[in-house]
Amino acid sequence: MSSHSIATLRKSSRGVISKLVEEHLQHDLRDSDRDAFRKSASKLTRHAVFSSLLGLGLGVFMAFRIRSARTIIFNAFRGKKRPTRVQFADGRIGAFLYLPLVSSLELIPDITPMLKPTILGDVATYLFFSAGGLFLGGETGLLTGLYSATRTFPKGADARTRIKKAFRKSRVDFDEEGSGSVGGGGERFG
Repeated sequence: MSSHSIATLRKSSRGVISKLVEEHLQHDLRDSDRDAFRKSASKLTRHAVFSSLLGLGLGVFMAFRIRSARTIIFNAFRGKKRPTRVQFADGRIGAFLYLPLVSSLELIPDITPMLKPTILGDVATYLFFSAGGLFLGGETGLLTGLYSATRTFPKGADARTRIKKAFRKSRVDFDEEGSGSVGGGGERFG
């Protein structure tokens, strides 16, 4: 699994991107626009981190609930009185379909040891539920952070054109920098 899969860990090319964006922020935008960008970036980060932690907690809680339900089911199956054979209403005694009928009294196998919760199963439960919660929470935080961050930008037409122009210039520079890494001549982004 790549570190880009989790919203909180997406920082591999942050230094190069930050340098390019900072250049364009210094030259193409006003102070109020720069402050709005910084504020929106901090909002996005806060949302992603908070939601990732919330998702992780929810995943661990759900894993705990699943584990306790498995233990309850195991204790119910481990009861003292278990059926040992099946007899139908017409007098037939049940047999397994994959085995030939050897005798009239085939016993039902005891599957209790196969249902017993194991440490490996508990580790897998906690691992996968917490990873799923982290992923779900991080992506939800990224979406809510993007929504919240876009509302912090200035609403005027003049500010909007300045921001679009700066974004276009930084995007062109970023694409040129990235295409150099494909050819082998530039720095690799990760």
